Amino acid sequence: MTNPVQALNSARVRGWLYQALFLACALAVAWYLVSNTLTNLATRGVATGFGFLHREAGFEIGESLLSYSASDTYLKALVVGLLNTLAVSAAGVVLATVLGVLIGIARLSSNWMVNRFATLYVETIRNVPLLLQLVVWYTIMNRLPSPREALEVVPGIFLSNRGMKFPVLVEHAGHGWALLALIAGIAAAIAIVRHGRRHREATGKPFPTLPAAIAAVLLPPALVFVATGAPLAFDVPVLSGFNFEGGGSVTPEFTALLIGLSVYTAGFIAEIVRSGILAVPHGQTEAGLALGLSPGKILRLVILPQALRVIVPPLTSQYLNLTKNSSLAVAIGYPDLVSVSNTSANQTGQVVEAVAMMMVVYLIISLAISGFMNWYNRRVALVTR
Repeated sequence: MTNPVQALNSARVRGWLYQALFLACALAVAWYLVSNTLTNLATRGVATGFGFLHREAGFEIGESLLSYSASDTYLKALVVGLLNTLAVSAAGVVLATVLGVLIGIARLSSNWMVNRFATLYVETIRNVPLLLQLVVWYTIMNRLPSPREALEVVPGIFLSNRGMKFPVLVEHAGHGWALLALIAGIAAAIAIVRHGRRHREATGKPFPTLPAAIAAVLLPPALVFVATGAPLAFDVPVLSGFNFEGGGSVTPEFTALLIGLSVYTAGFIAEIVRSGILAVPHGQTEAGLALGLSPGKILRLVILPQALRVIVPPLTSQYLNLTKNSSLAVAIGYPDLVSVSNTSANQTGQVVEAVAMMMVVYLIISLAISGFMNWYNRRVALVTR
């Protein structure tokens, strides 16, 4: 039978004891904080619980992806705020990634002007607080001309102090079938890419992966689109009176927030991309030149695939930062989750519950982004033999 003294001398036993002690302390602190908060709220006569979510909200939300009115519940108002947060975060991630990659590559350009411009962008954007940048972009949006004097960025797209108006596709039943065909084409393209990789590894011969994948994505929806006779018609915004009618639109608040988050985060992504490319030995570029590859193909086929293993981990942090920084939307009046939660808390007095829900939602979003990026990082990691 093991002596207790001998058991304590075991590193494994001590490790379990330390973990149990730490867990007990954490639970004790959590119990004290929760019980103390509930006691103070009860003393002051403040109601607790999440029953307020089913009461009528009584306030309007200026921008919503769902049909919403003041007669809806607080729960639906919070869902609207959450969808607004996800929308601007998803769009910001895409735009920041594209802009960051371009700026990062430009910083390595041999062209002096391109290199200096990219450097100036990175050093300026990264050292100006995001909140200040959001205020600047929002001020610019509000100083734009009225709809009657709107700026036509490109034909059919107008920018004014009421936001941006743009053409939208007129809905038709055939569009739904074309969308399903597009999803099937994307699945087929993924299968083609995997087959091409296995074929190259097994035979050492190239496989026309890119043309086949592009054909798989584009041809099925195009054929379905033609077969169903779906019209390719757009609802173009037209000036009528003091504002535009028709088309789609985004508010100045959404536009300012999207531009601010994208431009700011792109400055950090650019440095991540630059450092990832520099981490690839220069001999890889020389080998590509020796094989007769063009600089563009060397970057796309040789450098970037190897640089991804360095780029993806810090890129995950930037995606998380962009999502969490979207909470600054409250400063320019965009109705995101934080803004709607603050309004709900001010009307109901359920501050603790509102803050707790915001914390849980942001935690779930961050864990989802982190989990996806970790999965992708494992997919692009180099496997040594």
